[in-house]
Amino acid sequence: MSQTMVSPVRVGRLPIIALGILALALGTLQTVVDPALPLLQRELGVSPGEGALVSNAVLVTGAAVAPVAGKLGDRYGGKRVLVRLMAVVAVGGLLASLAPNLPALLLGQVLQGAMVGALPLSFILVRKHLPAGESQLGIGLVMALFTGGAMVGTLIAGPVAEGLSWHWMFALPTIVIIAMTWAVGRWMPHDPPVESGYRIDWLGVVLLSGTLLAFMYGLVRLTGDDGLSPLAVGALGVLVAALATSWVAVERRVASPTVDLRMLARPEVWHACVLTLVITTGFGMVSFLVPQLFGTPGDGYGFGAGTTDIGLFLLPGAIAGAVSDSVGGLMARRFGLRTVVVVGAVVTAATMIALLTLHTAEWQLVLAKALAAMGTGVGTTALLTSAVGAVETKDTGIATSLLVVTRVTGVALGVQLAAAILDAGADSTTGMPTESAFVTGFAVAGLVAAGSLLVVRVIKKGAQA
Repeated sequence: MSQTMVSPVRVGRLPIIALGILALALGTLQTVVDPALPLLQRELGVSPGEGALVSNAVLVTGAAVAPVAGKLGDRYGGKRVLVRLMAVVAVGGLLASLAPNLPALLLGQVLQGAMVGALPLSFILVRKHLPAGESQLGIGLVMALFTGGAMVGTLIAGPVAEGLSWHWMFALPTIVIIAMTWAVGRWMPHDPPVESGYRIDWLGVVLLSGTLLAFMYGLVRLTGDDGLSPLAVGALGVLVAALATSWVAVERRVASPTVDLRMLARPEVWHACVLTLVITTGFGMVSFLVPQLFGTPGDGYGFGAGTTDIGLFLLPGAIAGAVSDSVGGLMARRFGLRTVVVVGAVVTAATMIALLTLHTAEWQLVLAKALAAMGTGVGTTALLTSAVGAVETKDTGIATSLLVVTRVTGVALGVQLAAAILDAGADSTTGMPTESAFVTGFAVAGLVAAGSLLVVRVIKKGAQA
């Protein structure tokens, strides 16, 4: 019997406004940790490496959720999946807001990482329930509010944490998320699922998350005060290798992989992935080192800044990152991909080299963070648009998910490497990172940024061979 197609129900402004406010609250929840990390480390009595896990826990879940969120929405309906994912985020936010210790906070952050799926699911709903012209405006509104929320989170973390407590940094956005999820569930019409033979690669999701978590935990333990025995180091290395190998094997064999590694056979895609990984690793290091140096008690090299001041110091970098993300593709078309990537790498590397000696004034770090954010944003967005333009339209989602996972992995790796350097260079008496540890971190970040220039050169030679 033939099945009649049902036209999607057009909606008014209220459901779209609810989606926008939800995106704003999610962006806020995602970034409140950044300026508050020094405070959280002091309150919880943890090292920089353990503090980095708080930031990275969201990224790990996001890396696993990002490739499947849109496909889940297509298969089961965008509204249905969005409401369920937001329930997970709300549980994570409430757990973080009540967390008495680091393990509870980490679990809350892991659950909050499901927020990454909100954007593609919101886009599905906007496209299904608005006319073509209005849907573009709706998507732009949701994206702009998510980006704006990231800036709001950077700004409110300090006043909330210092005026109330750090628990309220998580509680307030979570309350808004719960309210807006209820509004979307009530006001947004159900969207019909799309018939598809796609099966969710849950095993791949679990293995990818496990690989990243095991690797980052290993870095923390290796550089911690108690360290690890050679036997434990070997066992941890075997575990990470086994998880990574199993993930690759699963992704190559399943019919619908979380991350289609076969796409790496295309030179444009694997070139973009390698460069994105290197560039974002360097940026992840900068993103962690700068607020840590702001928060370190001033003793010739630190500033002892509070969470509010750190948020204000980080705001120009957040704005620079948002602007550069929006113009990276345009600059690649205007000046060429290679030129954009090289200039971004040179700017970032030169900035890190300058920080080896110029890190005694707040404005120096503020400017460095902004320059690094701009160089990274322009370069990675240019690589993304270039890779997407090189594949067929039907493969756009696959290529995009691969690069999103690569970008998130690079940032998480950089954050954890920087934290490991600070842990390894901590003063044995005070437990605080020494100035030489920060200098080492900036030097390594500069070398990583310069390494992308080497990658560009190797790729160019390979293309000409």
